[in-house]
Amino acid sequence: MTDLTGRHLVRGVDHAAFPTFDPAGTVTFYRDVLGLPVVHSICAAGWGPEDHPDFIHFFFDIGNGDRIAFFYYFGLERPERLDRGDSFAQFGSDVPEYFVRSRHLALHVDSEEALLEYRRRLDASSWPVEMQLQHETIESIYTHDPNGYFFEITRALRPVTPQEDLDANLTIDALVDIVSRPGHTLDDLLARKAELIVERAGAWQEQQDAVRQNITQPSGVHA
Repeated sequence: MTDLTGRHLVRGVDHAAFPTFDPAGTVTFYRDVLGLPVVHSICAAGWGPEDHPDFIHFFFDIGNGDRIAFFYYFGLERPERLDRGDSFAQFGSDVPEYFVRSRHLALHVDSEEALLEYRRRLDASSWPVEMQLQHETIESIYTHDPNGYFFEITRALRPVTPQEDLDANLTIDALVDIVSRPGHTLDDLLARKAELIVERAGAWQEQQDAVRQNITQPSGVHA
């Protein structure tokens, strides 16, 4: 969302929140292993509906004023576990592993040195790194935290270009256009994306011509 001047109004993640059945392990992982400071907590008694348990809501600083937070509900027993999943969502054996792992938290670091330092810390803990991958424009390490949440720390291998941002918007517009079709496939998405490129090429050319005209026009001269 933008305001009337076109400024982007959102300024990052205030916090992402998750439930935990293991608050001690959660504190050990995020504060003691990763070194993320505890920055806020809320103890709530008699909150909400009559059957709502007392709880504590606690926060860790993940940089840039952003936080990750957890809820621990007193007296709430961990539900019977299915085959896979975490404290938030559990899945049976019929759900593919790639689907289970698709929901995860990723924290950003600025350098390879920082990434490898977090790998060292995790490998020396009870939650060693499960894989380290370079994919597209990033390199990441992965593990599961004490709650079973899939957890990633990532660094950029190179900046993302404006052309890649434009391509991303084309891809998402194409996806929205084809997703209601029965049996839609990736081929359908790519075909629709090609159509959008053709449809929008004229407007892009006009935009580029206008930019070039503004660059080459002498200062103080108006068309």
